[in-house]
Amino acid sequence: MNAFVLKIIACITMFMDHISYAIPEKTYWLNYIGRLSFPIFAFQVSEGYTHTKNLKKYIFRLLLFASISQIPYMLFYNLITPNTLVLNVIFTLLLGLISITIYDKYNKYVGFISAIYFGIIAQVSHCDYGFYGVAIIFLFYVFRNNKILLTVGFEITSIIYYGYHILKYYSKGTAIVTKAFQLYWPFAVSTMLAIVPILLYNKKKGPNTKHLLYLFYPLHLLLIYALSFVI
Repeated sequence: MNAFVLKIIACITMFMDHISYAIPEKTYWLNYIGRLSFPIFAFQVSEGYTHTKNLKKYIFRLLLFASISQIPYMLFYNLITPNTLVLNVIFTLLLGLISITIYDKYNKYVGFISAIYFGIIAQVSHCDYGFYGVAIIFLFYVFRNNKILLTVGFEITSIIYYGYHILKYYSKGTAIVTKAFQLYWPFAVSTMLAIVPILLYNKKKGPNTKHLLYLFYPLHLLLIYALSFVI
């Protein structure tokens, strides 16, 4: 699979995930499929850093579209949890990109600490996917030349991420823990399956549609928000 095919898979699965929130009777199987999208986007950021000809423009482009997408994301997120401030996933991708830039251009230990630092920033500022999002971007870059370590690192990090979400409910009673487990273990499995298309990546670019795909994110959020009033 070339980069274009991976991005199309990520966009389609993301749309399937998000459209479920506009449907009155939520279809959770769409959310399970949607878990494939973020790891692919995270992987594409690590690859984008490797191949970009102008890092400053790449960083600025992510910051620009993160800012443009925030209002559409807030409208969409209001369908899930009203009156909650969460930063959209492009901010997470941006923080991940900055962490691998520091890792690559400065001391590796400083880079590792910076990844933890920006992961914490992502978590406390309520970026979508938080610390986990920055962590897998960093892992995808560090282990880009070793598919075994890349796979193991990604799978273990995903297990910890969803395990943490389940453990959060352990003080709230058996029924709630059971419900959390029933929700999050399929999410974990679906997320971990994202490694399959990533491993099939052939390091080729494919058609150049980067701006179209950047625009897809805020536009699909606005579309889903509008559909929520119709469906």
